[in-house]
Amino acid sequence: MKLLAIESSTELFSVALLLDGRIVEREGARGVSHSEIALPSVRALLEEEGVSLIDLTGIVFGAGPGAFTGLRLATSVAQGLAFGAGLPVLGVGSLEAMALEAGAERVYACTDARMGELYCAAYRVAGDSVETVLSPVVVPPHEAPLPPGPGWFGCGSGFAAHGELLQARLGGALTGVNAGMRPGAGAVARLAAERFARGEAIDAALAAPLYVRDKIALTTQERLAAGGSK
Repeated sequence: MKLLAIESSTELFSVALLLDGRIVEREGARGVSHSEIALPSVRALLEEEGVSLIDLTGIVFGAGPGAFTGLRLATSVAQGLAFGAGLPVLGVGSLEAMALEAGAERVYACTDARMGELYCAAYRVAGDSVETVLSPVVVPPHEAPLPPGPGWFGCGSGFAAHGELLQARLGGALTGVNAGMRPGAGAVARLAAERFARGEAIDAALAAPLYVRDKIALTTQERLAAGGSK
């Protein structure tokens, strides 16, 4: 199985190839627009590994939740490449991908959703399989959903943005935290491989991001109510 994976749901852009079980992953330069580096990064990785699009089994992307522009970019790039090569696609949850990389069996994944909110979910991880315990939601830190029981490892930018509030909310459920973790394309590809094998890939025209939150900006009244300025 040969898969191309793209992940751009956070400030970190990454692209990866899964080549019959081997993962090759590259990260984009931080601070550079994802739209500027997406296609050049894909082309460079394919050339580096001597792989063409028609050699691939399919194309996968981090579907979110995450930054709206990043999710739209990953989806559109995956669709465009797949249309051109006649390939199926598959979206993989970005929080799932981060959970897979956390190195723990119970993972509480949480990223900064801006606007004073967080994207949160909880997963059980076994090998390259991730089972959803709490589905992704967008909530203020003090309303973060509580995972069942203790023994959860927290990861993601949500802990960097709202660490004290999350620690107070989650209490003894957490065994540790890695606030610097971000989802990567390599993990997206690993998760997708099993799902491709189960026949879960779809036509490129049906690809869609997982937004969770439809609203991307506060009104002036809402900003003022939250203590902001016009």
